[in-house]
Amino acid sequence: MSSESILVVDGAEDRNRSLDGSVVDVAVGLLVAPNGDLLLTTRPPGKVYAGHWEFPGGKLEAGETVEEALRRELQEEIGITIGPALLWREQVVDYPHALVRLHFCKVFEWAGDLHMKEGQRFSWEKLPVQCGPVLAGTRPVLEWLAQEQKLQGIAGRRF
Repeated sequence: MSSESILVVDGAEDRNRSLDGSVVDVAVGLLVAPNGDLLLTTRPPGKVYAGHWEFPGGKLEAGETVEEALRRELQEEIGITIGPALLWREQVVDYPHALVRLHFCKVFEWAGDLHMKEGQRFSWEKLPVQCGPVLAGTRPVLEWLAQEQKLQGIAGRRF
């Protein structure tokens, strides 16, 4: 993994962290509504970067695939059951507290009503999003989505 593929946040580069297996893998769900809106949630109170907006998800447990972790996390955190999770992109983010590999999955189908089980807030957003502050690891995703949307040039088409 080259240093060019790592997003460094809040002075994390000042540490001498190696990439020797200390990477935390996280499954992240980009829930895309039929009208193209995206679901963002805040980081729960008591967690690092509490109140910052991000796409929902969580850490992979031992032996889990990205899709299995995403299914479990979205059920536990926001009370929904997802349909297919399409692995879309990955990004390594070096935060001061952890080196994190984010596995972004697009999700177009889910069942259940949203229940923010950890005290977080949620918002359905169009691009550019109006909520903030946005977590650093989420910003590149918003840029990638905006680029896709621009390339497609068709309003209302799923991206």
